Amino acid sequence: MGAILLAPVYILINFYVVRWMIRWMGACHRLFQTMAFRVSFVGIYIILATALLTGFLVKKPLSLHRILKHIGNYFLGTFIYILLVIAVVDFGRLILKYVFHAPFIGQRSTFVITGLICTVLIIAVSIYGILHVANVKTTPYEVTVEKSVDGMDSLKVVLLADTHFGYSMGTAQAKRIVKKINAENPDVVCIAGDIFDNEYDAISEPNKLKKILKGIKSRYGVYACWGNHDLNEPILAGFTFNGTKDSYNDPRMEEFLTDAGIHLLDDESVLIDNKFYIVGRRDASRCEKVEGSRQTPAQLTQALDQSKPIIFIDHQPKELSETAAAGVDLDLCGHTHDGQIFPGNLIIHLFWENSCGYLQKGSMHNIVTSGAGIWGPSMRVGTDSEICPITIHFTK
Repeated sequence: MGAILLAPVYILINFYVVRWMIRWMGACHRLFQTMAFRVSFVGIYIILATALLTGFLVKKPLSLHRILKHIGNYFLGTFIYILLVIAVVDFGRLILKYVFHAPFIGQRSTFVITGLICTVLIIAVSIYGILHVANVKTTPYEVTVEKSVDGMDSLKVVLLADTHFGYSMGTAQAKRIVKKINAENPDVVCIAGDIFDNEYDAISEPNKLKKILKGIKSRYGVYACWGNHDLNEPILAGFTFNGTKDSYNDPRMEEFLTDAGIHLLDDESVLIDNKFYIVGRRDASRCEKVEGSRQTPAQLTQALDQSKPIIFIDHQPKELSETAAAGVDLDLCGHTHDGQIFPGNLIIHLFWENSCGYLQKGSMHNIVTSGAGIWGPSMRVGTDSEICPITIHFTK
């Protein structure tokens, strides 16, 4: 329903964008003023602007479906910057014209040069954002847990989240991620959800991807919890469509993790080498559609030996106070992508107590990663794809 209600708004916004683009191109050269060019340009723009919808509706042939999905994701990111740049410049034009009465505003040369600068800026930012996704950074953390562990002074955990394997993320990104993780020589790897991007069939080479992920090397193994996108759910421009529990569940996702050597913890805990616990919590949003409910942090830790370090994996950084009160020492999360693209990275902090990075809550350390993949727009601007090696120091 939301997508239907916002469709007229999307059409009006695109009309606003295309109007300014045609006016600017017409001011640049007479060729762009011809009806043939304008009809061709508008036709191509409509194909790009509706690729998200056509990719959602057209399932076969599969090759066309994938092409439309890719076009839609790339266009979505670029469109955001087209709209942002045009809106800001147009607002500045109105201020200069009606407040300061600047005489140069109405000049053709001003219009052409301004449009050229905007075009170069949009293209540069879009290309940078698309290429920057592949630059997986390593963001290290060090924390101290006031607990002793026999025969162990420290523990190295690598946090990974939000890979969103599907149309935009595949084997190439997986190779980069695994290479970065193995370079850290971790004791244990924790994946904080959103391994998939809502459609298992969106993965073009699942067997190859399994093999790559199985190459993660760690002393105690790889553990994961589910995220809100780890289910089968049709999505159009961020809007979901109602399904049933059976349609949401895709057993291939859990089979994939098993084949890849990843241990799923679904509201479960495991004691590793009798030294520390890893607890994987169900995702709050996913529970509403699949599991139905999830245990509280206190319920998950009540049977654990609180003298041993407790590491929590919870996809969304919610209920931090409750998690800290439950005796958790390290809470590992993802979900936020740190806003993924500017200006999202500036406003995401308004919605989360810890939208990305480190926060201490009582004696608990909470770390939220910006993720190693992307969702929606196929780009990152102002944020990084990352893995987070965390060195936990124990007191003797």
